[in-house]
Amino acid sequence: MPVDHGPAAELLARLDGDEKHEPSASSTFAALHVLYDRVLDVDPHDPTAPDRDRFLLSKGHGPQAYYAMLARRGFFPVAWLDGFAAFDSPLGHHPDRTLIPGVEISSGSLGHGLPLAVGVALALRAQGRTKPRVFCLIGDGELDEGSNHEAIAFAGRVGLDALTVIAIDNASATYGWPGGIAARFGREGWSTETVDGRDHDALERALTTRYPGQPNVVVGQVR
Repeated sequence: MPVDHGPAAELLARLDGDEKHEPSASSTFAALHVLYDRVLDVDPHDPTAPDRDRFLLSKGHGPQAYYAMLARRGFFPVAWLDGFAAFDSPLGHHPDRTLIPGVEISSGSLGHGLPLAVGVALALRAQGRTKPRVFCLIGDGELDEGSNHEAIAFAGRVGLDALTVIAIDNASATYGWPGGIAARFGREGWSTETVDGRDHDALERALTTRYPGQPNVVVGQVR
């Protein structure tokens, strides 16, 4: 069970000073809340346990909601939130895996998280670890980056069923895709589901469903 340090929204409100990327935090808030409250098998007392689930935040340029959830689960003191982006704070505008317990990758440069998640899922398979799941949260604008399309195609071809991508769709992509985001993944052999990106129960159902032999994408619409 999560360590409850108070309503998650109140924790998020303690982080300020990054108005430019505030929409990134607000659009990912529900998905991160569901992941850390209901889905992820992670232990703040043993954040590097070999059989932990892995969560990779590719949309790392708006990490306030991520920090709030990590603090709520007890990965670091809630008091850290009050120093967000200060000179001596470990909580920067992009998450740093060397400074923050529970952070799997240093991210924020768009287009990198999903390829890294594919590599993590492939490495776990090579090690014979079938228990851990790998979750990666991306934004729809990231799908303008070609590295993501290579990762989507490869994951589908090799059936990385430990991998689940949460794609936050707030209509910020420049080009878009015929039929929508889910259709783009589906053409490469992924299982797909599109839900209201602020509906906690719908997100939980989608994120806890497994599809043997297929990676999974959950498109959360927050328009």
